[in-house]
Amino acid sequence: MNDSTTNQRILAELERLYPDAVPELHFSNPYQTLVATMLSAQSTDRQVNKVTPAVFRDFPTVQAMAETTPEILYPYVRSCGFASKATNIVHAARKIMAEYDGQVPDTLEALTSLPGVGRKTANVVLANAFGIPAMAVDTHVFRVSNRLGLAQANNVEKTEQQLMEAIPKKDWIRAHHWLIYHGRRVCHARNPKCDTCTLSALCPWAKAAPQD
Repeated sequence: MNDSTTNQRILAELERLYPDAVPELHFSNPYQTLVATMLSAQSTDRQVNKVTPAVFRDFPTVQAMAETTPEILYPYVRSCGFASKATNIVHAARKIMAEYDGQVPDTLEALTSLPGVGRKTANVVLANAFGIPAMAVDTHVFRVSNRLGLAQANNVEKTEQQLMEAIPKKDWIRAHHWLIYHGRRVCHARNPKCDTCTLSALCPWAKAAPQD
């Protein structure tokens, strides 16, 4: 892993590149944040944003979602993947109604107790719905942070812990979005744009890559 000075330089450059980085999922309250994030697993934000307007129109509250069935919800979200997503969303809403007075909870423990909600989804909700510092590690964050040397881990949870040590807590939420933006725009899984990346000189992965 990098030394602290290198990490500071990397973070400063990411902030320079993406000063306006924000969530690319569309939501306006904790309930919508939870549903959209659950749908985004193994799907794209673009596809989720296509289906959520109808979902939020017809199921505008936790209570409305809890009162429907997975069979009714599934046609709305079919294009986002597995039928289990509809089941988990409905059952999560029912649990929120039964155990949290209809309010999406704001702790990692409570969120990860909901059906279909893992650490990544929970951390996205904490950060984006409640403004609670959290480091959500999706595929982009995992790939980019390990390539850049902000982390050096072979799984998501270790990457999350190492990023929380490498990045000041006040920047966790913004850094999550910086890393996603960089992964989508430059540091692709295949054919990353190392030749034009302004972080290449600081990037252990780029330095180790075969040169043409």
